[in-house]
Amino acid sequence: MPQVSAQPRSERIEARATPDVLALVRRAAELQGRSVSDFVVSAAEQAARAAITEAQVVRLSAEDQARFVEALLSPLEPTPAMVRAHERRRRLLGEP
Repeated sequence: MPQVSAQPRSERIEARATPDVLALVRRAAELQGRSVSDFVVSAAEQAARAAITEAQVVRLSAEDQARFVEALLSPLEPTPAMVRAHERRRRLLGEP
């Protein structure tokens, strides 16, 4: 269900669409008893929220989840290069 904003609308969005897409959007808005503007803004908000959620959520297969947990529970010993990198970072940041 789309979230209803209590803020008054004050910004404008412009878009170009083919006649077929505009007819489709008009028909969908009509079926929902909404204006084209309200329908488009609501659809854009839903798509934006979905895109942001998709970018923020990491999905792993069951096999990858098991590997991830195993790596957390039984980490490998650091390689010599990792130890050197950590020491360099420590020196650069002036850490004891």
